[in-house]
Amino acid sequence: MIEPRQWNLAHGRTLHLGAEALIMGILNVTPDSFSDGGRFPSVQSAVAAARALAAQGAAIVDVGGESTRPGARPVSPAEEQRRVLPVIEALAGEPDIVISIDTYRSETARLAIEAGAHIVNDVFGVQKDPTVAAVAAETGAGLVLMHTGRERQKLPDVIADEFLFLRRSIEIAREAGNEDGQLVLDPGFGFAKEWQEDAEIMARFGELMGLGFPLLVGTSRKRFIGRITGREIGERDIATAATSALLRIKGASIFRVHDIAANRDALRIADAMLAAEK
Repeated sequence: MIEPRQWNLAHGRTLHLGAEALIMGILNVTPDSFSDGGRFPSVQSAVAAARALAAQGAAIVDVGGESTRPGARPVSPAEEQRRVLPVIEALAGEPDIVISIDTYRSETARLAIEAGAHIVNDVFGVQKDPTVAAVAAETGAGLVLMHTGRERQKLPDVIADEFLFLRRSIEIAREAGNEDGQLVLDPGFGFAKEWQEDAEIMARFGELMGLGFPLLVGTSRKRFIGRITGREIGERDIATAATSALLRIKGASIFRVHDIAANRDALRIADAMLAAEK
């Protein structure tokens, strides 16, 4: 059962979670992201892509300035900010676009919110730079706390490790002054996980509802989809849409994807089924 919730964001914005799945469109302004790196070399092209994502049905546009693919080379905070801030500033006046900044750095998060971002999407769950949590608390931003297995020792049981890590992230966020209505959790598909672990998270996804927060998922074109289907990166959108529908039925609220249309249609089918069950 997906309970209705209001997600409180920066600059007085809110999103309603529950009755309908929400899509977060991916906008990587990087040269080396695993799927779309180098596609948007200018601010103008990135802004046009963001508008296209929104027109296709994305409620949120997630802007990232550093690739998080396995083996990617980290960039400096200054370079990350050089990439993302002009795009966010250009999008800030768009009334139909909620902007998310994909960063684990507190200074980038702060500057992005000042530029107009509403959400901070932290792939280290505020455990690499806990000051990110303070930035969210001070600005009222929505905060996505993602699970990762990177730079740490995991527990053998994949769901037990999710609970261990995410409960610590929630604790840090609360101690910094964030309200529960600002928080969304992400199980971190593909982040230091074998394909079998990703499949197990899908199978046991309902257990994560026990954490008591809305759940965002990012399966789009991930390696585990390629391992299961045998498809190359650019051929994984149909299978991604299948994972979105299945995870929606199991309780996910927000879907971070590349292909908006395919996932929108799959999620509408899932939402219709859930409504009929009620």
